[in-house]
Amino acid sequence: MRRPSRRTAEPRATSSTPGTDHPAGAATSARTATASRLHAFNRFEIKYLVPQDQAEELRAELRRHMDDDAYSGERGYPITSVYYDTAQLKFYWEKVEGLRFRRKLRVRHYGTADDLTPDSTVFVEIKQRVNRVTQKRRVLLPYRDALRLCSPEGYEPEGEVGARERAFLAEVATLVGELDLHPTVTTGYHREAWVGREADLGLRVTLDHRLRGRDRDFHLASESPNRLVLPARLSVLEVKADERVPAWVTDLTARMSLDVVRISKYCQSVQAFGLAPRSTMHAPDELDDVLGAGRPDDGPTDRTTPHGVADAPDRKSVLVR
Repeated sequence: MRRPSRRTAEPRATSSTPGTDHPAGAATSARTATASRLHAFNRFEIKYLVPQDQAEELRAELRRHMDDDAYSGERGYPITSVYYDTAQLKFYWEKVEGLRFRRKLRVRHYGTADDLTPDSTVFVEIKQRVNRVTQKRRVLLPYRDALRLCSPEGYEPEGEVGARERAFLAEVATLVGELDLHPTVTTGYHREAWVGREADLGLRVTLDHRLRGRDRDFHLASESPNRLVLPARLSVLEVKADERVPAWVTDLTARMSLDVVRISKYCQSVQAFGLAPRSTMHAPDELDDVLGAGRPDDGPTDRTTPHGVADAPDRKSVLVR
């Protein structure tokens, strides 16, 4: 897609479309010639840090009220994302400074590294914040085309493309071209997910383990080693709701003494690799000390998740749909 020469305008908030934050089914093996239909989500998000020794209790309580996500099952699934930013870390500083409108660009793969080929479909996403609402817009593209779209080379879709999809592709191209965006950090983690039932149909809860990443070699299937950017004893709980968080959720987090935290996986990675000073978006060191977790770079790091899933690219043992 040709790079626009004019300054991009801030997009208007898009309304939510039906659907949830699921992996793309058989996306890792699908082939397509152009962008898929645009997916958009609007929601509120609350995050907590969960000590590993409380994870099982949390799972049991969540399953009393919620169903396992169709793609999660009992074992969950891996997620790897490459975040793009400017040389001055524009998106990072917008997040740290808490701007009322801010956004991030990323390419995200659901599944293991060893099932990723140039033809595998991945998501190109713009995640943005408008006041207190988190919005996410994304399209599916073959990995080779996603890389082109997010590079100076550009990407021109083939075949018929809807107006909304074309507008989204143009917005990505404008961001990359005018801001000179480039890959900044890669993040990865293993996710368990639950979805609400009955009165809580708009509720989605995720638990992310072993947050790790790297600040170089940004290919999603790279065999370069990752480094923990959050102590392995801590997982990130995210509560995502369309309008309200059910009372049983707040009661549960209070009973388990889970505190709300301002943590961004992208910011956590940027700071862990020394690309920017630590800020309020970083996991509090005093909490790490209380839990006896240590710093992310203290000592050797084993390459196994709490569910026996290796961090290396040859993760055939993971159940991926």
